[in-house]
Order: sequence, then C-alpha cells, then structure tokens
Amino acid sequence: MMSHRFQDLAIGISHFAVLGSRGFCNVRVLMAKCQLLGANCRLMDFDQLETFLEVARLSSFSRAAEKRFRTQPAISSQIRALEEEVGAKLLDRSGGKVSLTASGKLFQKYAVPDGSAQHVKAGQGMEVVRVGTKRGHTYHLLAYGRGPRKLFEPFLITMNDQSEAFPSFQHEGTEFIYMLHGKIAYRHGRNTYRLEPGDSLTFAADVLHGPEHLIEVPMRFLSIIMYADSNTEKL
Repeated sequence: MMSHRFQDLAIGISHFAVLGSRGFCNVRVLMAKCQLLGANCRLMDFDQLETFLEVARLSSFSRAAEKRFRTQPAISSQIRALEEEVGAKLLDRSGGKVSLTASGKLFQKYAVPDGSAQHVKAGQGMEVVRVGTKRGHTYHLLAYGRGPRKLFEPFLITMNDQSEAFPSFQHEGTEFIYMLHGKIAYRHGRNTYRLEPGDSLTFAADVLHGPEHLIEVPMRFLSIIMYADSNTEKL
C-alpha cells in the first residue's frame, strides 16, 4: 500500500505533471483531501525526477549519467535522496540489473505526464553542471523533457573570461547553436568556426565538439540538442 508520505509526494508531482484522464481525476481527489487535511503538498525536486525517469528508461545508472552529463556517483546520490524522500525503494539494483520495484512503477505513473506546456520565466531555467565544466560556464536548461522519451534539450549558455580549460563534448543527436552575445571560435571535429551575434551552427553531436577560444566575453548563446524521434537505446 502507498504510504501517506508517498501520497503527498505524488500530489506534489501533480502540480507540474499533466496525467492521463483517469490518473488526473484520482490525483485531483487526493489534492482536495490534502488541502483539507493540511498535508504537505510541496513540489518535489524536479531534477531528481528527471534522473529517476532516465535511470528507469535506460535500466542503467552509468548510461543515465552519460545522458545527463553527470558522474555515476552523482546519479546514485540523487536516486538515494529521492528514495529517502519518498520513503520507499524505487529501483531494484540486485542481480546486476536495474529495474523498477512495485513502488517505483507506481511512482513512475505520477512522474510521467501525458503532455503540457512549459513556461520558464527569465533567469529561472534549471542550472546544470556538465561533465568537464566547473566554473565560468553556466548552463540553464530552458525546458524539461517530461516523458518516457527525450526529444530535445534547450540550454542558455553563458561563458566569461574565467572559464577553465575548455572541455570537448560528444553525445547523440543533432546540436544547434545560436549566438546572442560575444564572439567564440567553436570547434567541431577538425574544423573551427567563428561565431558572432546572429550566427548559427548546426552539427552532428556524436563528433567531438566544444569551445576552442573565447574571442569576446562575456558571451551567451543558445544550444539546442535534438534527439532522434525513435530514441532507441542499446542495452
């Protein structure tokens, strides 16, 4: 049976997840009860939910870490924190495999929406840290891929003259960059492109790429990573 704490968290998820009609009605009833009883209806850490969904989809902590540009220990820490918050074990790690527990399957039903609109106010995008970037690079995720398949990720990226050694990235999908402010020499494979405000660059993201030289700082640009619609994964 789902604990009261689990119910409260499911209610919190419903504030930003649009469920199927049947689930939506059930959650609406729970929300009403929650308000009447004065239960805790706070929002959950959305980043933890994203990590949980990615691990569940890929059945792998290491592959989820690659997808979310983080280390495996960081992913494991997020899952542990989420399970402590929920008060239930969500993922079974025994037998060398990762699978959803009964509670995990129930929790996933609340975490995966049927569809909705997202409105992110200026400066409120979720700040993320990509592998290889610690200072001088600020990544704000402007939309959250809420569902079983990730179709795209839009980032607003800011760089300044205190950036560390520039990392190289390599991942699936097609990436589109649009310069907003400043100037940069951007490397893709063996080629380097000078980008100024108004310029754009589209490339296959599975080829090594990244900043080569900051010509004029500070700089800001949009980076949109688009994934194949099938989003198939090898186990």
